Amino acid sequence: MDTATNIPRDQTLLPDNLTTAPPIRPLWFVLFGILLMGLGSLAFVSIVTATIVSVYFVATTMVIAGAAEVSLGLRSKSQRRRWTWVVLGALYIGAGLFAFFNPLVAAGVLTLLLGTSLVGVGIVRLLLALQMRSNRRWWWVALSAAVTALLGIMVLAQWPASSLYILGVFLSVDLIFAGLCWAAIGIGSMSVSEATATSAP
Repeated sequence: MDTATNIPRDQTLLPDNLTTAPPIRPLWFVLFGILLMGLGSLAFVSIVTATIVSVYFVATTMVIAGAAEVSLGLRSKSQRRRWTWVVLGALYIGAGLFAFFNPLVAAGVLTLLLGTSLVGVGIVRLLLALQMRSNRRWWWVALSAAVTALLGIMVLAQWPASSLYILGVFLSVDLIFAGLCWAAIGIGSMSVSEATATSAP
């Protein structure tokens, strides 16, 4: 008899086609969430260090992506496509290495791009809200656009000084909220498991 069929689906937290795999216990989700919240709190305490860590992460991903593009380019049969991918990959690798060895300068560039992007997203979202005025809830979209644009303006107004902490703040907030979500999933799954066990004959 297959023991996997006796496992409640709510407890496995897996899709139908993966229910034969060993279940992930809800406690692991709670512990993982606590770990992320702890890392986020630690990053919030040392914002500058968290900013540098964020730059290192971006630099590493750029180097990996660049190496992948160079590898694909060298395997391409098309001469034009080969050199295009190789050049793009080399530029990615160069930018990643520059960011890795000059994290504060890279943080300034990334913060500038972040602030500009936030302002741009706020403007586009505001235009979208104005097109949704037939909906009674359109002002929620407009409010979200205003907050996003204001956040971008604040980042740009304090640049380049903001480059020392903005990325670290974003990293710490992201880790804390991600940890809260995973912990909530684990606690909710534990509640469902207890309810299932209680209602079982």
